[in-house]
Amino acid sequence: MGTVVIDVMLKSEILDPQGQAVAGALPRLGFTQFTDVRQGKRFELTVDGEVTEEVLAAAREAAEKLLSNPVIEDVVRVAELTDETAGQPA
Repeated sequence: MGTVVIDVMLKSEILDPQGQAVAGALPRLGFTQFTDVRQGKRFELTVDGEVTEEVLAAAREAAEKLLSNPVIEDVVRVAELTDETAGQPA
């Protein structure tokens, strides 16, 4: 059994009110080292068997057609989820 992770983010020119709210709250909680926040979405798709190139291609297509809104969002990562990549940024 394998897992594909898909990360979707708002395009940089799109206003991110949730990210702005988090950015405003961070200093009040003592986190002053951060200057900006952008919020995104993460999807994990589980497949029977291995994550092959064909599976990744299907996941990319699903991300473009269903999981993201191409007018305001970018698909920033489609990759197999492994122990090594579980916490890595896009």
